[in-house]
Amino acid sequence: MATRQVTLRPGASRDIAAVDALMAASFDPRFGEAWTHGQVLGVLAMPGVRLTLAFIDNVPAGFALVRTVLDEAELLLLAVAPDFRRQGIGGALLRAAIADVEQSGTKIMHLEVRAGNEAGRLYAQNGFHKVGERRGYYRSVTGTAHDAHSYRRFSPEK
Repeated sequence: MATRQVTLRPGASRDIAAVDALMAASFDPRFGEAWTHGQVLGVLAMPGVRLTLAFIDNVPAGFALVRTVLDEAELLLLAVAPDFRRQGIGGALLRAAIADVEQSGTKIMHLEVRAGNEAGRLYAQNGFHKVGERRGYYRSVTGTAHDAHSYRRFSPEK
């Protein structure tokens, strides 16, 4: 399969339909990780929040949502549609989020990921280290609890 070009662009509340569709496709409801339409719109209205969308051939393929408060940032959501996985989109979104955070002068970035989520490897490959665990943090639609792993990344000193 030929490598297709990943295009990233900043997003805004006008992109909520694409974010909703990507979230519905990307997050398995068994794990309770997806946000609602209202939660995403609410966080997009907050200061320090950045949404980045990834496209392949003008088709929305993924997104990253990051919030910066004072001197720390948190990767709130990162999603790649199943049809576009294993094509470098998640890595491109994560590296763009890291670069954006570092460019703003922020030195620490946090995230949480469900225990057992394959994305943990991507985070580790990009300088994140597990620093904690939250038992029963995610709740599925059936009420089943799933643990979350907390990760942190420090920007290298320049």
